[in-house]
Amino acid sequence: MSLLRAFACLVLISCPVSAQPLGPRGATGASVDYHVHVKGDLTLEDALRRSRETGISYGIAINGGLSFPINSDAGLEAFLREMHGKPVYTAFQAEGREWVRLFTRQTLEKFDYVFTDAMTWTDENGRRMRLWIKDEVGVIADPQRFMETLVERATGIFANEPIDIYVNPTYIPEQLAPEYDRLWTPARMKRIVDGLAANGIAMEINNRHRIPSAAFIRLAKQSRVKFACGTNNTGAADLGRNEYCVQMIRECDLCAEDFWSPPGNGRKAVQRKPLLR
Repeated sequence: MSLLRAFACLVLISCPVSAQPLGPRGATGASVDYHVHVKGDLTLEDALRRSRETGISYGIAINGGLSFPINSDAGLEAFLREMHGKPVYTAFQAEGREWVRLFTRQTLEKFDYVFTDAMTWTDENGRRMRLWIKDEVGVIADPQRFMETLVERATGIFANEPIDIYVNPTYIPEQLAPEYDRLWTPARMKRIVDGLAANGIAMEINNRHRIPSAAFIRLAKQSRVKFACGTNNTGAADLGRNEYCVQMIRECDLCAEDFWSPPGNGRKAVQRKPLLR
């Protein structure tokens, strides 16, 4: 590794402590957490204080979708008003596959970015499931078939939904998690990576779930997929300091050019790709 590249990598994993309010613009690598939720026991004031203390800039995300409290433009507009003037990015987390029919481009493009995951989809029998809820997933009798469906649903999201970041990437239900490396075969990894690359979508390095694997990240890097660090916290206790992202930066030799940053106006995914309804 050249000295210049080594220095660039060191900058990515350095998160200086600051006593002053931070603005998110210009930060990159592990110095940004693009996937923070103000929920549980974490208030907006707590998040802003923690950002100042750690030197990590935050993207504050609101969830919206079918059967969520936020399921129309009105809820998103209220969130944007609350965030106005705060030193954070504003993010919309699109839940389920129905979100494209619930919100308008005019409201969505006011966010700094939009992201989603492949954790909510409908199977071949018409059963809608959320992969983190055991009762909805049930017993997976054929893990290989399940994985093929998951990859198919994910690549369909990449092709058809206007998103900037794919979050909680490579997540699989708890019952399959011990077989993560076996089930995420090279061929399946390549389909995910190729879909992200073809559609200009960044891949999250998720601090809470510690995914994707280093092998996945190296493959994505080879295809010039960009990365974004994120937590997807459930409250204050699991909002860390991008420790897993720091680890992957070191293990996978990631540098500034490997990382995504929010696109300017006119280049956001919702401005480049139509909302298919």
